[in-house]
Amino acid sequence: MGLIIGEDVLLNANMSPDDLLIEIAVHLYDIGRLTLGQARNMAGLDQISFQLEMSKRDVLIKYDYEDFLDDLDSIKAYKEMKE
Repeated sequence: MGLIIGEDVLLNANMSPDDLLIEIAVHLYDIGRLTLGQARNMAGLDQISFQLEMSKRDVLIKYDYEDFLDDLDSIKAYKEMKE
């Protein structure tokens, strides 16, 4: 499914199609509708570039307690693998 945005909308918003796509991707990540990877892919940006776009909009990376526990498990598994 495609989405058609009229040139008048882009002109009124003073945005390029790429700018609008990034704006939408960042917003969808911010409200929890897309994961970081999904939003980054939608915007067509690499990880660092997408995070810079998030920073420009004061959008933080979502990292909760469960993410922390997952990271701890990964570190423990890596440490055990190296021993």
